[in-house]
This record gives sequence, C-alpha cells and structure tokens, in this order.
Amino acid sequence: MEKEFLENKLNVNRRHFLGKMAMGVGSAALGSLLLPNLLKGTGGAGDELPLGIKHFASKAKRVIMLFQNGAPSQLESFDYKPTLNKMYGQDLPASIRGDQRLTGMTADQDKFPLVGSKFGFNQYGKSGTWVSDLFPNIAKITDDICVVKTMHTEAINHDPALTFIQTGSQQGNRPSMGAWLSYGLGSENKNLPSFCVLLSRGRGNGQGVYSKLWTNGFLDSNHQGVQFSASEDPVLYLNNPDGIDMQSRKKMLDHLASLNEMGYQEFGDPEIHAKIQQYEMAYRMQTAVPEITDISKEPDRIIKMYGADSMQPGTYASNCLLARKLSEGGVRFVQLYHQGWDQHGNLVGEMPKQAEDVDRASAALITDLKQRGLLDETLVIWGGEFGRTNYCQGKLTDGNYGRDHHPRCYSIWMAGGGVKAGMSYGETDEFGYNIVKDPVHVHDLQATIMHLMGMDHEKLIYKYQGRRFRLTDVHGKVVKDIVA
Repeated sequence: MEKEFLENKLNVNRRHFLGKMAMGVGSAALGSLLLPNLLKGTGGAGDELPLGIKHFASKAKRVIMLFQNGAPSQLESFDYKPTLNKMYGQDLPASIRGDQRLTGMTADQDKFPLVGSKFGFNQYGKSGTWVSDLFPNIAKITDDICVVKTMHTEAINHDPALTFIQTGSQQGNRPSMGAWLSYGLGSENKNLPSFCVLLSRGRGNGQGVYSKLWTNGFLDSNHQGVQFSASEDPVLYLNNPDGIDMQSRKKMLDHLASLNEMGYQEFGDPEIHAKIQQYEMAYRMQTAVPEITDISKEPDRIIKMYGADSMQPGTYASNCLLARKLSEGGVRFVQLYHQGWDQHGNLVGEMPKQAEDVDRASAALITDLKQRGLLDETLVIWGGEFGRTNYCQGKLTDGNYGRDHHPRCYSIWMAGGGVKAGMSYGETDEFGYNIVKDPVHVHDLQATIMHLMGMDHEKLIYKYQGRRFRLTDVHGKVVKDIVA
C-alpha cells in the first residue's frame, strides 16, 4: 500500500527518490567544500549567516580607503563658506559655539576670530559641487563622486579619532574595518591577503599612524592588515633566506604545518590554525607580490595620469597606483594612510603642498578604475578623522592662519561601489560650525560601507569574553540617501 501510494499519488518511485537524495547530498558536499563554515552552525541567535556568505546582494566587491591622516580642513576643500570671509576677524558668536568641547590648544583663547579660506572656490559638474582651487583635478571628477559634508565624530584628538574611524572604538585592540570585512567575506585571491596597508607622508605637519589601526584585534591573526613598504622588499621577511630555494621552503613549511597540527590537536587553540594559514599565504605571496608591485609594465599614459611620483615607491601617487593593482588583483580592502594634514599654523603655506601631493593621483585612481570597468564594483573613500575650526588658532595675522580640531562637522567624498555620483549630501550652517541637515556619524559611515559590501553591520558579530562585538558597537544606520 505504501509503495503504491508513493508511486500513484506523489508520482515518486524508489529510483526517483534515491536519485534526488543523491543530488542533495552532492550539493551539500560541494557547498561544504566551497564554504567550509556552511554546515558548521554558529551557535548564535539564529540570524547569523556562515562566514563567506553575504547577507544580501552587494553593490561593491572591494574597498580602497584614501585616508588623509591629520584631518584636512573642510573649509579649504569642499565646504564653501563665504560668510567667514565677510566676517573676517570677528569673534565667533557664543550662540554658535555653544558648549562645544575645545582642545587644550584653544580652550584658553579670549577670542575666536573667524577666518575664511584664502583659496578660491568654484562650482563643478552637473551638480554644481563646490570645490576649492587647491584640488583642480578632483574638481574634474565631481560627476563621479559624492561629497558628504556632514560627517561628525565623538573624539577631539587625533589618536582616539583616528582609532575610532578605523575600528569603531576610541580604545585600541579592536578589529579594524579591513579586518572585519576580511573576517566576514574572506579573500577573492588565495595568493594575496584580503587586507593590505600602504603608507605615505606629505610635506605638511604629520601625525603618526600605528599598527593598531590595521590590527585584527580579537579576530584570528590572519585577518590583520599586511603592510607594504617602499623598500626593495614590499613585504618584509617574505623572501627566502640566502641558500634556501622554493622547494626547500615548501618542504620546511609542510613539516612546520604538521607540527603545528599536532599542537592544535593537543591544545585546541584556533590561533595555531591561523598561523598555519599565514605561513601558507606567505609562501604563495612570494610569487604574487613581486608581480603585482611591479609598475614598470604600466603604460606611459597611466604613469602620466597618476604623475611622475607614481614611479617612486612610497609616494602617495605610487600607492594609489598600487592600490588599483591590488584591488584589481582581488584584495578585499586596501587602506592608504597619507600623513601631513595637521595644519594648526601656517595653513596657507602647508596645505597647498599637501593638496598638490594627493589631488592628481586621487582623481587618477577614480578615472583609472572607471575606464577599466572597475569603479562600479570598487568603493573609494577619501577623508580624515575630523574637521577644522572656522576660527583661527592663536593670534590671527594677515596672510596666514591655522585651524584647530573640529569634530562637529567635516567633509569626505566617496565614489563607485554603489554610491550615488555627482551629488553633495548634508548641510552645515553658514559658519561651517554645526550641522543643520543630514548628519552622518562615524558609525553611520561604517554601517554604510558594510551595507555596500553586502553585509548587515548588525549581523556581522564576533563573540569575545562573553559579549557580542561588531564594528559599529551598538550604533550606526545606513545612509540610504547616498546609496544608488
């Protein structure tokens, strides 16, 4: 009776049932090979997907963050405030400043003299985006970028503010944004790290950068950013020692892996497996890194577009070109740090040089990605850790001035990767001191970046010391108005 019911009522016989079952088992097996965490379960609240699976369709596949370390002045870049020029030298109204927390460098000032930009502004592109004369090349790509004028942060000094925007916390030892995306999405290229870091220094007053900014924190160590240097060896300690060939190195690593596996079986420390993966990655990078860092094969038109400095390793232009190559090669997150934007004094003398260092190469990177068909899938972010005050730090002298730290509002720009192009988002008041429309907190920016990468910032979590951690802590919302 049972057999007759299956065959007649459900049109399923034994051969059909076993065939379908075999296909299901095969699919599950293939899935477990492609995504090892697929069938492991998370032991969580039930809304967590296995690592390597995006929460929803992504707009971007990769991120390049052009971080301008030291905080460039928004009032000399993308937030035009003619009122400050009209009120030159007048004291900032107390009603505007309110109870604003000040740094120790200006808290004791008797006066807060307003000072407008010494550099001109003009409108560019179909959107009429205001851009300073200091950035003539970025001005040419305004139809490709989205300027966010209403970024704001909680920190007022460089180190906590820099740590905050990179890790979501003002304290150190938390995973950086690149580490979180490496953890959640993995790598597109098994021969290259998923998270790479590039450093350069401009001609202005620099603030330091530290390895805690690209740390893996409490995540496995294979998610830490790999720093590239400007030396003959782009990644230190990657090459074989003298007298050791590739075959010998592979044999040694295989033996080391077997010893480490014995240690893992005895102690169960997951960091042992992370070390095994790092050794294996280093071995594969011995071939991949020299090839991808070689810019001698780049066409002359590309070198000309980025500028002559792109041929000098360690410069901002060279790092922008390398960032394109790394991103094109499948690196998930490329982090650039360019130092020199801390203009407390002599802004008029220093900022033009800083801007000249980055303007051409920043615009070239967008143009290069666009002409290769990569901009739509690559999210590029340009900006610093906070803004600059509308008043002069110290005594205002004719022809020169400096600006103190200002966390209440500052400007960044974003391009590609699902961001609306050719627009300005948010408004600050006529003094450039407070936000009057569409504020964007640091956690909102982080949530938006993760959203564009196909990750829900509330669901990408890691359990550590009894708590569920995430990049945005318990804050952040996606800025949907800038998402295409």
